Amino acid sequence: MTTTDRITLYYAPQSRATGARVLLEELGAPYDLQVLNMKAGEQRKPAYLAINPLGKVPAVHHRGALVTEQVAIFIYLADLFPQAGLTPALDDARRGPYLRWIAYYGSSFEPALIDRFMKREPAPVTQSPYADFDTMLGALESQLARGPYLFGGQITAADILWGIALNWTMMFGLVPRTDVFVRYAERIAARPAFQRISAADDEIAAAHAAAAGV
Repeated sequence: MTTTDRITLYYAPQSRATGARVLLEELGAPYDLQVLNMKAGEQRKPAYLAINPLGKVPAVHHRGALVTEQVAIFIYLADLFPQAGLTPALDDARRGPYLRWIAYYGSSFEPALIDRFMKREPAPVTQSPYADFDTMLGALESQLARGPYLFGGQITAADILWGIALNWTMMFGLVPRTDVFVRYAERIAARPAFQRISAADDEIAAAHAAAAGV
């Protein structure tokens, strides 16, 4: 890749953007960080809202194009570096299920999680994007129970997405700590890329807290 091909990741530590940065590390991708101090509200200031009007991270800028939405970012980055082996090829039988489980994160898991976090009564099952919380989570657990990864023995970008998500949501008590979820999340958290970014996040978060006088 040339200098102009470097990826810019708009980032905040200990947020959903962590997964995107771990994925970049797993892919061996050349990237630059644009760190936002969320404690100072930088994600809601005009400079960043001009990039992403929703004020969310992660966002990726590459080759003059902006990619937002976590699932889109994972698909885009993994496809950009097929040599890393984290994305099934278009003619791979796993390609459809791979896309299914990445999309499932954004379309079913996240809405269910937010409803639970906010203690909101979910919509009736016929109108809910995720049926009901237990059904949504049970489908995921059944898939992961086949192990060690979503599609057997070979890790994909989808596993980075889900492993980090489960690690965080179990930590905050939003997802039950079943044996299947715990073993899976621990497997992803033990990877060197996750360990490196977790330590780097701690340093950035501490610096932001110090700047805020916390």
